[in-house]
Amino acid sequence: MVEETCFPPSEAAERETIRLRIATFPQGFLVVELNGQLIGMLNSGCTDKEDISDEELKKLIGHDKDGRNLVIFALAVLPEFQKQGIARRLILRFFEEARNLKKKKIILICKSDLITYYEGLGFKHVGISNSTHGGSTWHDMSLSVGET
Repeated sequence: MVEETCFPPSEAAERETIRLRIATFPQGFLVVELNGQLIGMLNSGCTDKEDISDEELKKLIGHDKDGRNLVIFALAVLPEFQKQGIARRLILRFFEEARNLKKKKIILICKSDLITYYEGLGFKHVGISNSTHGGSTWHDMSLSVGET
C-alpha cells in the first residue's frame, strides 16, 4: 500500500481509514496506476474548519462534504516513482476537482522539508500547526481555490 510505504507507522493511515475515506468522499480520492499497480494517491476530506489539527478529522469524524475547505490528508508516490512529476499531476488534478466542487480553500499540513515544494504549487505557509500527529512538528499550508 502506498500509504504504508511512504509514511512512518506513526503517521500512516490504517487500511480501514483509507477504505472509509474512499467510501465516504470518493471525489476526494485520486490515484495513479501504472500497469495495474497503484503508484500514487491523494486523499482528502471537507470541513468548514481552518484548524485541521484535530485527529478525528483524519478518520472523517466532522467531515462535511459541503464544507468550504478541502483538506489534503495525504499526497504520496511510491519512492521508485518519485521525482517524475506524478505528485504534481495529482495535485493539479485535485485543483480542478476543488474548482468543480466550488470549494474556497485547500489546506494541508506538512513537515518543514516540504514547505518549499508546496509553495511551488501555490500554497502559502501559514505557520506551525497545532497538530502533533505521529509526534512530529507540522506546518499549516493554505491555497485559495481561486488562485489555482
